[in-house]
Amino acid sequence: MKVLITGGKGMLGRTLAKALAADGHEIVVADLPDWDVTDDTGLFSKMSAAHPDVVIHCAAMTAVDACEGNRELAFRFNEEGTRNVALAAKACGARLFAISTDYVFSGEPPREPWAWSETDIPRPGTVYGLSKFAGEQMVQMLCPDAAILRTAWLYGAGGGSFVHTMVRLGGEEGEPLKVVDDQRGNPTSAMTVARAIKFLLTRPDVSGIVHATCEEQCTWYEFACEIKRLMGSRFPREIVPCTTAEFPRPATRPRNSALKKSVLNVLGYRTAPWKEALAEFVEEEFPR
Repeated sequence: MKVLITGGKGMLGRTLAKALAADGHEIVVADLPDWDVTDDTGLFSKMSAAHPDVVIHCAAMTAVDACEGNRELAFRFNEEGTRNVALAAKACGARLFAISTDYVFSGEPPREPWAWSETDIPRPGTVYGLSKFAGEQMVQMLCPDAAILRTAWLYGAGGGSFVHTMVRLGGEEGEPLKVVDDQRGNPTSAMTVARAIKFLLTRPDVSGIVHATCEEQCTWYEFACEIKRLMGSRFPREIVPCTTAEFPRPATRPRNSALKKSVLNVLGYRTAPWKEALAEFVEEEFPR
């Protein structure tokens, strides 16, 4: 199949391109400056010429704090851009996979531990979350046969990501690293998402919301501690837990944005536990 990936030069896009090409798919990398999802006319023309069988929409404004300070730009990319991609994919007759986020949820669970299911009602608490949820609604309205994959706490080859930041800082001298211990979620490798999409390519009957993160949940502090453990002597710096209140940010971070993989599990597919996926990634990305 010919697979077009918007945002194909980004961290997830690069992993998808490599993983799908290895399966024999023809890959079209659609990214700036040649491809602009906010340019509806240009996007339609280019996608019509490429005529893909599948479109994976990764392109987005993902800088959460920057979105908070520039609402108009966030909605231009994440709502209008997604609308343009959905319309172009529909015109081509391509199957659409749209990448979304855990930030569509408020992050205020009724109990701990909690994981949000695909049927829970989104209540975004940030501009980023609002704009991504608006994009989801565009996809559902314009391409009801599309699959919307929500993922979270993503890391992948080449970075940048929390994993890369921790490895860099952990190898430096200095005071103990403070890492937030009151936010929970699912650390997820880009390869985990790629494998989920490869599975869904075999299931043309699947549409709607699909949560695609690693299994099991943790806090950022627990995530960092596992990175330190895997890196061994290459991560000598101490890590200490702290609270969200100690590091105020422009955009509010969800207290718990862990996602339940109900749809994938019903289909008989289970993603890797986050520690297993992280170990695989560290071995490949930071070989001894």
